[in-house]
Amino acid sequence: MALAAPGQLNTEVLPSYGSRSVDCFEKLEQIGEGTYGQVYMAKDNKTGETVALKKIRMDNEKEGFPITAIREIKILKKLDHENIVRLKEIVTSTSTEKDEQNSQEGGKFKGGIYMVFEYMDHDLTGLSDRPGLRFTIPQIKCYMKQLLSGLHYCHAFQVLHRDIKGSNLLIDNEGKLKLADFGLARFFATDHGGNLTNRVITLWYRPPELLLGATKYGPAVDMWSVGCIFAELLNGKPILPGKNEPEQINKIFELCGSPDEINWPEASKTPWYSNFKPSRPLKRRIRDNFRHFDRHALDLLDNLLALDPNKRWTAKQALDAEYFWTDPLPCDPKSLPKYESSHEFQTKKKRQQQRQNEEQAKRQKIQHPQQHARLPPIQNVGQAPSHWHGSNHPINNAQGTVSSGPSHHHYGKPRGPPTGPNRYPSSGNQSGGYPNRGNQVGGYSGGPYPAHGRGPGSQVGGYSSGQYPAQGRGPPYVGSGMPVPGPRGAPGGYTGPPQGRNY
Repeated sequence: MALAAPGQLNTEVLPSYGSRSVDCFEKLEQIGEGTYGQVYMAKDNKTGETVALKKIRMDNEKEGFPITAIREIKILKKLDHENIVRLKEIVTSTSTEKDEQNSQEGGKFKGGIYMVFEYMDHDLTGLSDRPGLRFTIPQIKCYMKQLLSGLHYCHAFQVLHRDIKGSNLLIDNEGKLKLADFGLARFFATDHGGNLTNRVITLWYRPPELLLGATKYGPAVDMWSVGCIFAELLNGKPILPGKNEPEQINKIFELCGSPDEINWPEASKTPWYSNFKPSRPLKRRIRDNFRHFDRHALDLLDNLLALDPNKRWTAKQALDAEYFWTDPLPCDPKSLPKYESSHEFQTKKKRQQQRQNEEQAKRQKIQHPQQHARLPPIQNVGQAPSHWHGSNHPINNAQGTVSSGPSHHHYGKPRGPPTGPNRYPSSGNQSGGYPNRGNQVGGYSGGPYPAHGRGPGSQVGGYSSGQYPAQGRGPPYVGSGMPVPGPRGAPGGYTGPPQGRNY
């Protein structure tokens, strides 16, 4: 099959979709599970390639094929970018899997449908949760730049992800980060007046406009989530861990200030504003609460967490931020250490076992050490740490060789509240793990990585349907050999051709 040119939509239908059986793959282990299916690590029997198989659940035949799976397949078939996970093919299984719902009504049997994705070794949340691991500032910049690049591509071609969180950001052992789980994604058009659901995005990463009931929104909802991810990487733990929607909006107002006619003129027009309006004016405290961040990081975070979605930075503006162009610069992904695979599904089992052990320990009055907390990033601004020598060394000096055992990877499965003990110390997050927000499971696609340029002719912010617009200022990594960046453009908003029909 002929692939689309770099940065262009892939509109050609894959001929292999549905033409092979799942029997062509050997399932090695389960690495994810949710309402819409299970995810398995598998090996292609013909090529020996390791892939991820996502089984689409078809338990309710009355509703037909799940709409989330239809959207996911439709969008991933068209997106072609190296920071978007790649959907390789669709395979089917014969009717050997018994339908549990109908087994008592005549013993009916039915087959299954699997989405085949490229296999990724980790997700960002699972990697962050490794005991003793510390990301360096160049590593955080590297991951953030790849996230923004993939999201910029999506927004340029008018796709909202609507599910940005650490567990949906997959990372391989080459340091490549890819957006996954497009089950809640959809096309959008700037001139379309239709309403969209506000019941999207995990609570901790949901922007204030959705919490206040907005049904007309655009790429800014994804950018709020990016801001939360960015602060989480630098801070070592989630910054807005609300237990429910009222608490979540209160946490946002306590950090970002209460909305008024200056910082968010349209806030009073949102459907639920009167229900959540603060009883007293609140001061914006981002720069006070995170004063240990450097000033360029604070500038980027402040603009990503703007209350007014119209003032929130776009992915292109964020790529052009000074943060990515001052020392220490983003590192080359290939220079990052290699880690043992981190699968969240296995980590959940490990936490359940740990909880059982702790309960037993309480009964036996045996004191066990507290669970680890994430460590803040290494703040040195010089070269990479000396312990980076060698391809298999972890980042933290104290970590040593990564041990074998259960890990924490996520192929698009939502992070629900943990059933085990708190991941963070008692002085930090009191609400436990991530809230469940829809039980989505997995998404994959990919393609060539366009240059991040501020060169001549780049259109900043204003997206069109032509050639994929340039991103940022210049080469994404130090010493990459890419062209010298050109002059900076002026920031702008999102525009572009309508996609005709929204999904």
